[in-house]
Amino acid sequence: MFTLIILGFCVCLFLIQLITLRPKNFPPGPIILPLLGNVLNISLENPLNDFERLRKAYGNVYSLYIGSKPAVFINGLKAMKEAMVSKATDFAGRPQDLFVNDTTNRRGVILADYGSSWREHRRFALMTLRNFGLGKQSMEERILGEMQYVMNTMEKSIGKTLSPQLMFHNAASNIICQVLFGKRYDYDDEFITVLVQCFTENAKLANGPWAMLYDSFPMIRNLPLPFSKAFKNVKTCQRIAKRVLAEHKNTRVPGEPRDFVDCYLDEMDKRGDDSSFSEEELSMYALDIHFAGTDTTSNTLLTGFLYLMTHPHIQERCQQEIDQVLEGKDRASFEDRNNMPYMQAVIHEVQRIANTVPLSVFHCTTKDTELMGYSIPKGTMIIPNLTSVLKEEGQWKFPHEFNPENFLNDQGEFVKPEAFMPFSAGPRMCLGEGLARMELFLIMVTLLRKFKFIWPEDAGEPDYTPVYGVTLTPKPYRMKIERRATQ
Repeated sequence: MFTLIILGFCVCLFLIQLITLRPKNFPPGPIILPLLGNVLNISLENPLNDFERLRKAYGNVYSLYIGSKPAVFINGLKAMKEAMVSKATDFAGRPQDLFVNDTTNRRGVILADYGSSWREHRRFALMTLRNFGLGKQSMEERILGEMQYVMNTMEKSIGKTLSPQLMFHNAASNIICQVLFGKRYDYDDEFITVLVQCFTENAKLANGPWAMLYDSFPMIRNLPLPFSKAFKNVKTCQRIAKRVLAEHKNTRVPGEPRDFVDCYLDEMDKRGDDSSFSEEELSMYALDIHFAGTDTTSNTLLTGFLYLMTHPHIQERCQQEIDQVLEGKDRASFEDRNNMPYMQAVIHEVQRIANTVPLSVFHCTTKDTELMGYSIPKGTMIIPNLTSVLKEEGQWKFPHEFNPENFLNDQGEFVKPEAFMPFSAGPRMCLGEGLARMELFLIMVTLLRKFKFIWPEDAGEPDYTPVYGVTLTPKPYRMKIERRATQ
């Protein structure tokens, strides 16, 4: 009897091991443990250094098992271009059985799977954002108008120190709110305070250890563990969003849209009931765009001013160029970027070093395909490691340091290397790239023209190590603000 039990146990272990063997010609990786997969091979708190270690061991295309599910990691410009550009539709899907999908009920444009509904919604978003001033003067007005509130806050802190985290989050939130909802909100309004808090918490949870455990071990998903906070946050956001949508429905004039939400409601009227456009979809759709337009921009700004304070010679050179180009002008315009090669280089270097969304948003193969000679079955989760491209040896003059020379040629002209892809690439490329580029330029130029930003004497050594999550966030810091003598 004892022998039979031992034999049965061994057979079970053998079968489990067979199940977890990599398929033929699948990308290599570390040994897969039964049930656990490769969870023990990476830090659940911040696995980015582990991903780099595994890239050195197994190459630019390797695989890890998250529990029983395989994931292929893509590293380096060559592999990234093959997957995201050359074979874009093969890699344009989204995995649908993850923590982030469950929290959002698989709604919204960011996490939707590749298909007709996603294509319709993305096409609609691009067209509507363009019609509401993306890249036009009206968008500049919204950004510069919001900057008055930021500068008023800074004026009150002249000679003192200020914690900029909430200020930049609120400003970025209000800019996208004007596009989505046609209005801005006071910084103490519930809409701003609650949404920004929920976004910040969920961004940390979504790629954190509890999300990894949720994705690896489905049997724990109904337990009252810390990841349940994310579900509560999404419900809170949806409740607020639905209240705003109800206000829009009561005040809109069909055919005369004031903002993105009105446009969506008009599109619903046009398409009728037999459509992928619905109020339920709209609430998560608006939250998707709001989150994407708030968290990434604010964290990039926070990174930018952290480095400008701690590299004062770079800040001073920016200000010299700004003063020269804007002499006699009341304010900056987006077109001024063409006459500011150094400022352009600094902003792009901030984006590169901020690496705000280090693993992009996870992809999924839509068919059996190949990548760098490996066979990738349909439905395989794909994780683009943007860190590996933004810091790739051979692609940058100074891959591991903050240096605007990465974006300047020998003549001092602005150039953008092929490896610059903080917005990812291909059909899933970030919807808000145009808005983000305009925001970063106008906000940074406007503030640097008026203020000098100084690392406080009593703040100790700066810590550049970011807090890991879906987005990388600089650790909280304070800035000392002085009014520039030339202003």
